[in-house]
Amino acid sequence: MFLQIGVYGQAELLSSGPMPCYSEKREVLIWLQTRSASKVYLIYNNSKNPSETFETSSINTEASNGFTAQFCIKRLEPGNTYFYDVFVDGKKVEKPYKFTFKTQKLWEWREDATDFSFITGSCAYINDEPYDRPGKPYGGQYEIFNSITAKKGDFMLWLGDNVYFREAEWSTRDGMIYRYTHSRSNKEMQEMLSSMNHYAIWDDHDYGNNDSDRGWRNKQDALDVFKMFWGNPGYGIDGKPGLTTSFNYSDVEFFLLDNRYNRTPNDRKNGDRTILGKDQREWLIDVLASSKATFKIVCMGGQFLNSAKVLENYANYEQERQWILDQLELEKINGVIFLSGDRHSTELDIMPREKSYPLHEFTISTFTAGPSNYALKENNVYRQDGTLVTERNFARISVFGKKKERILKCTVYNVAGEEKWSYSIKESDLKYPGN
Repeated sequence: MFLQIGVYGQAELLSSGPMPCYSEKREVLIWLQTRSASKVYLIYNNSKNPSETFETSSINTEASNGFTAQFCIKRLEPGNTYFYDVFVDGKKVEKPYKFTFKTQKLWEWREDATDFSFITGSCAYINDEPYDRPGKPYGGQYEIFNSITAKKGDFMLWLGDNVYFREAEWSTRDGMIYRYTHSRSNKEMQEMLSSMNHYAIWDDHDYGNNDSDRGWRNKQDALDVFKMFWGNPGYGIDGKPGLTTSFNYSDVEFFLLDNRYNRTPNDRKNGDRTILGKDQREWLIDVLASSKATFKIVCMGGQFLNSAKVLENYANYEQERQWILDQLELEKINGVIFLSGDRHSTELDIMPREKSYPLHEFTISTFTAGPSNYALKENNVYRQDGTLVTERNFARISVFGKKKERILKCTVYNVAGEEKWSYSIKESDLKYPGN
């Protein structure tokens, strides 16, 4: 009852969503959240044959799962757009926009890889005055979500700090559910959630308290609640807990890393200092080495290339960072790009390498949390002039071009959707000599 009245204050059928999550060629996951215990189902049809409709099984939403539901829709046709309706306790959900989802195209052995684009960024803070710190509100400019919707990405990749647990709630599972519920029900966010597929990783603020690590008491609750509110295609390595997974979209493969569950405390000076843990870092090199993708995008909550040993940058974990760099060299892995969030500012870092192509990292932050100019003070030798953005922003990354001539272009936009800068990388720019 508290969630119904305290968070929402109006009687709509859904709290948030629906939100398409992972998309494969013949399968899509749809997530939604009701305001109270309800019976929910979907009716959908292929846009190419609208007269033939299909109905999912019903799901009963419950308080223990935050009144969320996840519909795994199977036996779809590749490269198709589907329309669908949501029914809550027999009533059709009405919105001023249509609900659609898309399957990925079956392009292999038939044609060049499909062109596509996705939206990315991090740090979405939604104000909640009773539980926020006193003073000036930390979050703002929620209209950024309208600008994101207008850029029409095929999917959105959230790079962590997607919600901000407050002191009043991070110590309990129900508190975490409350925070996700409050943030996800932001009105400016709703059309954006429904307009494209969504994938996510986390960072400290949607894992626990500030800079939280492997010792965090409630890390299993945090993982359970993350799974409750997102719909990635998998979680963890070989049955071990965590967020780690990967997915393909056209000829690009994305590697979603967990920089929290196995992380050594920042202040611990001895022992094996690690962010990923042995299993995850070995997995990363394995999957990068075996991947046939044109671009291999490694996604992590915190910065990897930044040379400054400040805050939570990977440079503070020298041995593990160098091991990863060495393995990329030894295995001669083409096409690697890093993508990160966390910093409340945006930049492009490029690390030159003596015997191979330069490594690139796009750091995209912040959506609605307070911007920071801290990066101006640090000595990051890899930051490219003109790419530091210290206002709220997001990026649209496009991949396009003919076979063997693919291009990845990152364009950064401010809250109003106005371009701040763009940068393109050719497929040929990310290859070892002779490959």
